[in-house]
Amino acid sequence: MKSPNQNKFFIINLIIVLVFSSAYIETEDELENVFSVHDQSLLSVLYMQTSAEFIANNLQVYENAAKAIDLALSDKSWSAAIEQNGDFSKKLPAIIIDVDETVLDNSPYQARAIKDNFGYPNGWIEWGLEESASSVAGAKKFLDYAKSRDVKIFYVTNRVPELREATINNFKKVNIPFNEKDDVLFMRDINKDKTNRRIAIAEEHRILLLIGDQLTDFISIKESTKDFNQRKEIATKYHDMWGKKWFIITNPVYGRWEDSLYDFERPDSINELIKKRKESLNTK
Repeated sequence: MKSPNQNKFFIINLIIVLVFSSAYIETEDELENVFSVHDQSLLSVLYMQTSAEFIANNLQVYENAAKAIDLALSDKSWSAAIEQNGDFSKKLPAIIIDVDETVLDNSPYQARAIKDNFGYPNGWIEWGLEESASSVAGAKKFLDYAKSRDVKIFYVTNRVPELREATINNFKKVNIPFNEKDDVLFMRDINKDKTNRRIAIAEEHRILLLIGDQLTDFISIKESTKDFNQRKEIATKYHDMWGKKWFIITNPVYGRWEDSLYDFERPDSINELIKKRKESLNTK
């Protein structure tokens, strides 16, 4: 049996929860959907963490990327960066690779978000500072091979600058090749667009390959900010780049593919968010 003080403590806490929730949760349905919106990521995260198929796909991507390095080195007219112009045949060879979900696996963060019912960006910085992400299957072997072929590796990420040291430490813990004597880690700039960072790298290097998990690891934010049907057309537009100069890792959990469902304006209402997701389903 609870004491009067315990009952009082419970009531106070319940009031606090309801007060702070009322600004966002308007109905009982929304209260229920607070939990279901995170659960919608459950199968995606489980796919990343438990499926042999996910590992096989990543290994396949990186094995083919390693073969592409050999082809790229033998062809001085080869560049993977659409921003690269002029005569780059004598420039030093390099690759540009994303970090999150491409080199480092952050699925434990996503799993915590589901279990503890919170969403990005809550807890993201703390996760990064733990320096505990494992490497994506195939990434280390591929990067070791690139290094053995004297190909410079540039890591271009949209992690915030405060995670720079933690990111480098995480690389070391999973034995990802990293040259501390050179500036090869490009953190987020003001607008998150990686185009200018690719241009900067291309000034001194011939870009052999681009590797990432988002369209924006290959093209500009402006070009990729379209509705989901137009984005699929963009993927088709560059059909001759995929698997040759561009290599993409599957990310079913988050990204601009989801943002496109909401016209890049995430709804304030959870009910509206779930409604837009369902409206995007194709049932034919």
